[in-house]
Amino acid sequence: MSLYRERVHRGSARATVLRTVGTRERRSHLTAPRVPTVGIDIGGTKVMAGVVDADGNILEKLRTETPDKSKSPKVVEDTITELVLDLSDRHDVHAVGIGAAGWVDADRNRVLFAPHLSWRNEPLRDRLAERLAVPVMVDNDANAAAWAEWRFGAGRGEDHLVMITLGTGIGGAILEDGQVKRGKYGVAGEFGHMQVVPAGHRCPCGNRGCWEQYSSGNALVREARELAAAESPVAYGIIDRVGGNISEITGPLITELAREGDAMCVELLQDIGQWLGVGIANLAAALDPSCFVIGGGVSAADDLLIGPARDAFRRTLTGRGYRPEARIVKAQLGPEAGMVGAADLARLVARRFRRANRRRVERYERAGATPWLASRGQAGRQ
Repeated sequence: MSLYRERVHRGSARATVLRTVGTRERRSHLTAPRVPTVGIDIGGTKVMAGVVDADGNILEKLRTETPDKSKSPKVVEDTITELVLDLSDRHDVHAVGIGAAGWVDADRNRVLFAPHLSWRNEPLRDRLAERLAVPVMVDNDANAAAWAEWRFGAGRGEDHLVMITLGTGIGGAILEDGQVKRGKYGVAGEFGHMQVVPAGHRCPCGNRGCWEQYSSGNALVREARELAAAESPVAYGIIDRVGGNISEITGPLITELAREGDAMCVELLQDIGQWLGVGIANLAAALDPSCFVIGGGVSAADDLLIGPARDAFRRTLTGRGYRPEARIVKAQLGPEAGMVGAADLARLVARRFRRANRRRVERYERAGATPWLASRGQAGRQ
């Protein structure tokens, strides 16, 4: 039996024991064990894994491309398993947290739907727990990122925080009094699919006029490519940059040209920012947080995006002039936020393994035997 297959088999045996421990125990981050955990951030293009300590420091990070979404979910699960086993060779890992770009159920076990992967009602937590030797926690990637920013980044000290992640689409999360608000069915925070323009652009979700069709990386690139395809005079700069190959126009390129002063790219970011501010004002009317944290790849445009968003927010906020205004700030942890947050949330379940393993050690010691499972769990991977 290969080393990989042997480790998977042993991990499955230990996971069987872990499932006997209560699955709904809630632990404050203040009392969670200060042990290293692995965070996994799964997106449409990459899988990033890292070992994170109790202070949010990344001890080691690995990254690989996401397997083709047309393949079976098991292919992605294989990738996650390989990354965790690789990291566990060099670190004493006590739990694994998964931040998935999709809807996760209220029990944080199943990925109900992932737009960029072939996950449909997939029992991701249980399947990975059968293969890994530690507890597994699964959550939405935006929830994980919001937790990281609240614990270690731009949202520290805030009691009521809303995070908005601008990438291919728009994700979001709500955090109040140290708790991520996931909703009755686990899918709260899907702000990108609020309708802002009736009968507007068609969204992959099936509806029209969703917010992410007007304020996201996809919206930014779509507008730039449409202008370039029409050979608009304002698009000559970006057309020259890509040598006439319109398919090479990307969000990072638009941001780069905007920083260099390209008028069209500056205007496109302003448009995206204004739509962002309108959506934030709507969220403020519904949720009234003290702080909005803006993350995701598009937030790299900094004040080219966030400046117009603040202006539009102030213009459209309900009760403007007669109520306190929430802060709008850029996320501090960058693309690692989801990974760091998933790892930190996993620390809340790490105690389950430590307690269960300790009880098993005591039982086997009383019986005069120490199995591989208990001794390896106590000593850590060498």
